[in-house]
Amino acid sequence: MDKRHIIKEDASLIDALTQLNALSGGVMTLFAVDSDGRVTGSLTDGDIRRALIGGARLSSTVGSACRRSFRSLRSGDIDPAQLRRFRQDGIMLIPVLDADGRPDTLIDLTKRTTVLPLSAVLMAGGKGERLRPATLTCPKPLLEIEGKAIIDYNVELLASSGVEDITVCTRYLSEQIYEHFSKPVAGVDVKCVREDEPLGTIGAVTLTDAASKPGETIVMNSDLITTISFEDMYLRHRSAGADISIAAVPYQVSVPYAILSFDSGDTSRVTAIEEKPSYSYYANAGIYIFSNEVLRMLEPGKRTDATDLIATAIARGKKVTYYPIRGTWIDVGSPVDFRQAAELMRHHKAMSQSNS
Repeated sequence: MDKRHIIKEDASLIDALTQLNALSGGVMTLFAVDSDGRVTGSLTDGDIRRALIGGARLSSTVGSACRRSFRSLRSGDIDPAQLRRFRQDGIMLIPVLDADGRPDTLIDLTKRTTVLPLSAVLMAGGKGERLRPATLTCPKPLLEIEGKAIIDYNVELLASSGVEDITVCTRYLSEQIYEHFSKPVAGVDVKCVREDEPLGTIGAVTLTDAASKPGETIVMNSDLITTISFEDMYLRHRSAGADISIAAVPYQVSVPYAILSFDSGDTSRVTAIEEKPSYSYYANAGIYIFSNEVLRMLEPGKRTDATDLIATAIARGKKVTYYPIRGTWIDVGSPVDFRQAAELMRHHKAMSQSNS
């Protein structure tokens, strides 16, 4: 926990101003604690200013100026929906308190958008054959786009959502992925496991500890460039009471011919003709939220694709929903996709630099 944001309630206001000044560039909020370390209030420079206008002195105590009606969360009960409300209200630093009211940690919403109670498994075992020769000596997830490995975009996106239990399933050129994650990425110590034989698009999850835990797990392909909101997807998953949520992208099929419709009772009779119709569908984006109960259906060592597991879950009466991705989604599977992703990341980088 960042103790720079903690101050004793019997400290002076000048001490508080000095401490706040040292936080310049970050969230300038302090939390006052009593002699037993329990949080008793929050304090900003605005609170100090109002206290001084009201007659307080710089030698007055923090306790005389702090705001008692501060927002907080309880350890073990961090609700992403509540965090979203805090963020919408402009509250960017939230103390997480234990049963006695002492701070366990602080959630800084300028550094992460939320804290989701999820694990994540990234599938990174494929050979990336359509991207050869680049993937002859480098696994596809480690190919760089704008100076960053493809997989790191996904690790960073997960970390910004407060997902820190991340495991990567590897096979092809796995030693390079192990080496890549020998150091933290986005502040996360990413774990790696290796398939000894191909286990399909989800079978390698049995090599992780995901199914042994309560709760839910994000399972996703590691070779995606996306701006999906994991927060939105999780809240939709939770509100639907789903066992599985499938991220989906719009997909349109255009038929370059006139299509005939027939009478169901007399298939020789044409009832309509439609010139070059288009049909809209939702396509699987390779990103899922699974309840860990569903993941326990996987048979260790058996090759299983995600679609197989989903079909089994549906047959057993599990609830499956979908989440439409709003924003960027690129499956970096071909040279054309790679160039598109690179161009998109150059655009994002230019936009972020112009806004900074």
